[in-house]
This record gives sequence, C-alpha cells and structure tokens, in this order.
Amino acid sequence: MFLMNTLNPGNGGPPGGSGCRRPRPGSPCGGSVPVSAAAGLSCTLWRAAEPRMSEQGKGSASASAAAPAPASAAAPAPGSDTYKGWLFKWTNYLKGYQRRWFVLSNGLLSYYRTQAEMAHTCRGTINLATAHIDTEDACNIVLSSGGRTYHLKASTEVERQRWVTALELAKAKAIRMMNDQSGDEEPTSQSDRSEIQGTLKILVSKLDDLSTCNDLIAKHGAALQRSLSELEGLKVPVEGGEKIKAVNERATLFRITSNAMINACRDFLDLAETHSRRWQRALQYEREQRTHLEETIEQLAKQHNSLERAWREAPTLVSSAPSAPTTNKGSERSQKEEASDEDEDTEYFDAMEDSPAFITVTASESTQHRSVSHGKPCSLCSVDTRRTHIPDKPNYSLNLWSIMKNCIGKELSKIPMPVNFNEPLSMLQRLTEDLEYHELLDKAARCDSSLEQMCLVAAFSVSSYSTTVHRTAKPFNPLLGETYELDRLEEFGYRSLCEQVSHHPPAAAHHVISQKGWTLWQEITIASKFRGKYLSIMPLGTIHLQFHASGNHYVWRKVTSTVHNIIVGKLWIDQSGDIEIVNHRTKETCQLKFSPYSYFSRDVPRKVTGVVADSGGQAHYILSGTWDEKMESAKIVQSSRGGNGSEGKQKMVYQTLSPKLLWKKYPLPENAENMYYFSALALTLNELEEGVALTDSRLRPDQKLMEEGRWDEANSEKQRLEEKQRAVRRRREAEASDALDEGREYEGYQPLWFYQRRDSVTGETNFVYKGGYWEAKERQDWSMCPNIF
Repeated sequence: MFLMNTLNPGNGGPPGGSGCRRPRPGSPCGGSVPVSAAAGLSCTLWRAAEPRMSEQGKGSASASAAAPAPASAAAPAPGSDTYKGWLFKWTNYLKGYQRRWFVLSNGLLSYYRTQAEMAHTCRGTINLATAHIDTEDACNIVLSSGGRTYHLKASTEVERQRWVTALELAKAKAIRMMNDQSGDEEPTSQSDRSEIQGTLKILVSKLDDLSTCNDLIAKHGAALQRSLSELEGLKVPVEGGEKIKAVNERATLFRITSNAMINACRDFLDLAETHSRRWQRALQYEREQRTHLEETIEQLAKQHNSLERAWREAPTLVSSAPSAPTTNKGSERSQKEEASDEDEDTEYFDAMEDSPAFITVTASESTQHRSVSHGKPCSLCSVDTRRTHIPDKPNYSLNLWSIMKNCIGKELSKIPMPVNFNEPLSMLQRLTEDLEYHELLDKAARCDSSLEQMCLVAAFSVSSYSTTVHRTAKPFNPLLGETYELDRLEEFGYRSLCEQVSHHPPAAAHHVISQKGWTLWQEITIASKFRGKYLSIMPLGTIHLQFHASGNHYVWRKVTSTVHNIIVGKLWIDQSGDIEIVNHRTKETCQLKFSPYSYFSRDVPRKVTGVVADSGGQAHYILSGTWDEKMESAKIVQSSRGGNGSEGKQKMVYQTLSPKLLWKKYPLPENAENMYYFSALALTLNELEEGVALTDSRLRPDQKLMEEGRWDEANSEKQRLEEKQRAVRRRREAEASDALDEGREYEGYQPLWFYQRRDSVTGETNFVYKGGYWEAKERQDWSMCPNIF
C-alpha cells in the first residue's frame, strides 16, 4: 500500500513539501543554483519581443526584465489566449520530475510528453476554472483540481512568474465565462430548446389561469366581505353577529392564502426557468466529455495498430544489435519507462501472498536426468498426406474499439463481429483440438493403477490449453445444426463427432470413441463477457471420460479463459481457476489449481499444481508444471504438517520421489506465427475430406474464404449465413406461435446426432450421442441434413 500512496501525485506530491527548499539531486531547480545560471537550463518557455498576452500587462513585462531571455523562444501572437512551454512535472518517487510540454488555452492547461504529441495524444488536462493555484516557493507551482494535486517546476523564478500570471489570467477569464454562460447561455440542442420552451409555455398558461382564478376569488371575496360588513351593521342577535364575524375572518384568510399560492407558483416558474438552463448545460457537458473520451480511446487504438504494423514491417530491427546481458537489461528497462504512460494513471497492486497449500521436498538428493524425445507428434508423422501449412494470415488492420465500445457487459456470442477478429476454425474444431494429445488417454487405458491413471487424465485435461497460449483470435460461432467430424480410426484408432445443438445459448455436444479402450463425451456452453479491459470466456458443462476395461468414469470441468488488452496493447491470454477431477467408480480425486498471472508473483508464469488423493483423502501424487509447456508427477513417500500459511491454515509438507514427465507440449510448426499459431493438428482440421456430412465445418464458405486470405468476401458471406440463420429462427418462432394458437404441440428444433438425457453419475441433463452418423457416412446418405450453408 505504501507504493500505491507514494506513486500517486494526488496524495501529497513529492517529498519535502513543495518548491525548492529541499531539492533532490538532479531536480531542475535544486541546490544553490542562482537564478541567472538556472536561466540557461532546458526548462524554458517560448518568448518573443512583443508581450505574451494582451491581458498580462505589466506583470509580464516586469518578469521579462528580471532575467535574461531563455535560449529557446517562440511566443504566441499578441492578444492570444494560448501560452506554451516546457515545465517539469512531478510523477512519482521512481522517476521524480519529468519534462513535459504544457499548453494553456481556453482555460484548460494540457500537457504532453513532446510537442509532436499535440497532434494526437494528450497526457492530461487541468480545468483552471475550478483549480487552486499556489506559489509557495521560488520556482514551484502547485495546482489543485478535482481532488488531485499537480506539482510543477519552472527553470527560474522569472519563468515561474510568467506561468503564474498566465494561469491566473486564464483562470479569471474561465470563471468569468462560466458566470456569463450561467446567466445568458441558451441550450444548444434545438430539440431540447423547443421542448423546454414548450414546457415553460404550458407553465405560463397555467400560471395565467391561476392568476385569473385569483382575481375572481379576490373580487368575490371582497364582495363577500362587504356583504358581511353590512350584515354586522344590522341589528342581529349577539350569537349571529359572532358567526358573521368568523365567516368574515375566514374569507380574509382564504384570499390571503390564494395570493400566497399564486406568488409561490410564480417563484417556482422563475426558478424552473433559471435551473433548466443549468441542467441543460450540465447534460451537454457530459455528452461532450463522453464523445471526447471515445475519440481519445479510438485514437489510442489507431496508434497501437500503426505501431504493430510498423513492427511487423521491420521485425529484424529488434534483434539486429546484440550486446551484453547487463546492457540489454538496462536498455530494456529504460525503454519500458520511456514507453510507459503518465505514472499517475498506472494502477499499482500489492504483491500477492497466495502461496501453495503444500510444500514438496524431493526424497533423493540426486536428480534422475531423463532424455525424452519431443518432436512432432507421432500421430501426424505417420501420415504423409496431411497438409502442414495454410496460406499466411493477411496483414489487415481494423479499429477494434469502434466495434467493441458499445459491447461492454454484453454476451459476446450475440455480437456480430467481422472475420478480422476470427481464426479460420469453428468452435467445434477448437473442441476437437482437445484430442491433440490423445496418446495420454491411450497410455492411461493400459494403466493397472487407478491413481497413476488419474495422473495421466489430469495431464490430458491440462494439455488441452497448450494450444491457446498464442491463440487470441476468436473461433467462428457454429451455425445451428453445424457438425464436425475427425475420423482417425485407421491412423490412431479414434473417431470424433461434434454438433451445435443449441444457438442461444450456444451449446456444442462432442463424442469420441477409441479402439484403444476409452470413450470421451462432453457438452460445452460458452459464456463470455466483455469487460472493457479484458474478455472473460467461461466454459460451462462437464467432460466425461470412461475406460472400457476398468469401468473408471472421470468427470471434470474447464477453467476460465481471459483475454487481456482488448483495446490497447498486445493481446495475451491467461487460464485461471480450479479443476476437480473425480473418478466416480473409486471416488479418487485430483485437485488442480491454475494460478492467474501476476506481475509481482515470483512463481513461474502459467503455473499449474495439483494433488491426487484416494477416496479417504490421502495424497499419493503431486502434480506440477505449466499449462503451456509440460506436466510432471511425483509420488509421495511421506507427508507431515508444517507451519501456518498466510491464511492461518497449516501447510502439508510432502516428501516425494523424483518427478516423472507426464506430458510435454509439441513444438509449433515452422512459420506458425503467420498461420494463426496453429498446431500441427489444427493445420489439418479444415482440410477438405471426401464423404463428410453436408453440415461439416470444412464446407462452411466464409471460414474457407478467410483461410484463403479473401477476408472481404468472407465478411460478406458471413453476413449472408447469419441472416439466413435468423430467417430460419423467425420461421420456427412463427410455427411455434401458430401451434400455440391452434392448441397443438410444437416439438421445436431437435439435433440430428445427439439427444438429451439425465446423466446417472452427475444428475445433470446433457446431450449424448445417439448413433447413426458413421453408418450414414458409410452409406453416403445425408438426406436428413438441413441446408445451413
């Protein structure tokens, strides 16, 4: 928390108070440098022979005579309201004062890192109309506005005085303009003005009606009082005279009350007319601020795109001059500091103290080194006919903010997106990529020990994320009824089938059967939310894996994926959360923890840890590794309780044997960075094959056009397919409405190859394979398939 407070200039400014009484080494106004010597420093203002501003008068002239002219000089024209120059701005304790280019115009003080930034990037703006200007010391200026404090320094007292004079004049003028606007300014919007004028006319007419009623009441009240006065003069009994007097008093009170009501209505009308202008100005100001913010963020996104294009066009310049490691580290640090934005806008977080709940100690001192060959998967090496490359990704730029700024908080699957943000694979094919390391399941099927089998199943669950480390693009949303098959029966002994069984919410069912002794099935619904800075992708649903020989039935769920730097910066993806794998036959469990990335953490990035325990909760294996590289298991030989952790819980200390490698990621194909970072398996998923169903993702035209680099045609085709799907949905809704009116039952859409049933293990209702697809493929009978493309 100390770091957060000291790095924020709004929390008290630099150490030692304001000004130059306690200078720090290297400060622009430090030490005992005299005014005449300080005038030669680089922190100077533009200056010319004529006066800076017509309103500065003698203050500017006397200030100019007090010291020699600065070296760099260029002043605004006489009578101009603009004042520019260099000042030093306090940023934080790490960087101290930094040189910034300040521009004073129209009551606003803006600052930039360089003069060139004035065309596109403003680092901050201070509204002088509400600012407090303080001049405690010789060359220091303190501005307080909106709860934030800005500490500025000029090179000399003369320059400081020029700035103070200009700031005071600009502040006075801004306040005067604000007061004038509060009295005279009319609403700028024609529709709003007419609406307010109409309301005021109605209020005026109502007030006239009330005034007429008041006149009548006053007239009749006066007549009533006269009549009552005449009655009082007549000779009536004493009791009657008192009643007449009481009636007279009530009539007088009524007339006074009606007059007060009329006056109150008139005051309300005047007040409403006065405040309506203020409310209108406040609304207009908020609209302008929102528009300005959108334009600024859009400009940032454009700058980022241009920088990325420049980097892609000259990638060799980054590593053209190798140097010593220490020099590289220093230059990298300086570049990072130079490229960073204003420090007061940076978020700082406390260091994470989330330590693992257990400590592992290797039993043997000597580590067994094993040489393991990790080339391309043998599953792909044996097939020479599979393709090993696709056309390079075109270098198209698109402003992401222009599309995403209206999508914050919405479900991403309902937002129409151009193919520029996609990769040429569908979500069904991404699900099929889980089989990249199917040999782990083949090996697990041969295990005699269910605990060792659990370790391999856990490694398989982690391996499915290894292909996502560089894959920040979005897969195509499958159309309702779209399918994808992966027939590797001859090569590796398994067949895989996916089908999109629901559109809203989007849900896909997946079924894999292997001749090596296992069956896998899952139903996944993707929920995604765009939060402005990042995109969260939450897979909902369970994954089932059953081994034929032992009957072991494993169930687990996926973790949350997060894509960071959606608007500005380089996109990167992270996996975080917990996975619990349960063997429902033996009740053995595996707890896996995907640690979220933290800049301040000392752990290895993308870290995954886990414990495999029996039905009684006794730990037998420790799992460790990263979800993008490898996983290892270590058998526990002894366990004991250690000290308390950060949350007061006792940690377990496990003594283990040397770890054994369970899984290691295959290297990416050559030129993968230009092929969407596809793995060797992913490169083959969109390859055309004979005999597939008419609804197969390989036949989807927009996806195929994108893979060929024809993105404009792909966008047009994507819009056509989506509109066709909307038309079918509207037709189904009309049929359902007609059936309801006629009292008939309407079945609705039913998937071709999957049906819903209640799972006997988890108790959940999900889609499972009902059979018939591979038989239809053998017969080449696809007459039942809908025409979705």
